[in-house]
Amino acid sequence: MRLLNRSAGRLSRHRRGPVAGLVLLLLGLVLSGGLYAALSPAQAENTEPTAAQVEKGRELFLVGCAFCHGQNGQGISTKDGDNQLGPSLVGVGAAAVDFQVSTGRMPMTQPGAQAPRKPEVYTDEEVDALAAFVASLGPGPAIPDEQDYSTADLSDEERQEAIVRGGQIFLTNCTACHNFDGSGGAMPRGGYAPTIRGVDPKHIYEAMLTGPQNMPTFSNGNLTPDEKRDVIAYLESTDEEPSYGGFGLGGLGPVSEGMFAWLLGLGSLVAFAIWIAAHTTRTTKKKVEA
Repeated sequence: MRLLNRSAGRLSRHRRGPVAGLVLLLLGLVLSGGLYAALSPAQAENTEPTAAQVEKGRELFLVGCAFCHGQNGQGISTKDGDNQLGPSLVGVGAAAVDFQVSTGRMPMTQPGAQAPRKPEVYTDEEVDALAAFVASLGPGPAIPDEQDYSTADLSDEERQEAIVRGGQIFLTNCTACHNFDGSGGAMPRGGYAPTIRGVDPKHIYEAMLTGPQNMPTFSNGNLTPDEKRDVIAYLESTDEEPSYGGFGLGGLGPVSEGMFAWLLGLGSLVAFAIWIAAHTTRTTKKKVEA
């Protein structure tokens, strides 16, 4: 009995020692790390750009982009300094490059008020390389994952709720330029808000995230990723919605409808009245004076 008590006392003294606490801490870390590795879901493939990808992007940048944006993406101004051939790309992030280049807006044919959409020049691999190089110039928004903008995993009820929320956000922030239907509209100084009907959800998300051209930037602090996805859900619903009124005139609203009414409606009536007046039978008799 005394032997057992003596052994327990020695164990108790060792347990209270400083080394015992360190050993317990290491055992806890090893155990928790092992459980996490065994039970956690599989992680996505590492998408961090490699040095080779950044170097390839730099080579493409020097050939196709440096003339306007500078060799180091610092931007280039005209000689008088009043205008820019190309803005600085430091800190714009990979998402801005993916949006501009994947939609063919960049490289531009020539500097102008608007970068129109056109067939893309670079392959997907080259776009990723360019995005990796620009991202290396300074921190900025990354290219979003599909789960950020896809609505495929929503149930019918969740989708309807997202459409309602997205419609409220869109009508509050976007209709002044893009029209309530997303069909686009005119902007000052030669610019315009392009149509966003039928646009890839990824590019819509990137546009909200980076604010291209005259568009304001809706960062995740302004609109959360879920709210951005709600806007995309609303725009997808407008693409699916039939035009119950017949010919929708592009969904451009009262301007095009008013012009249609004046030119084809009242204009046709005026032309018909003139035609009637020109073809009315007139008398050839002279008025007899009394």
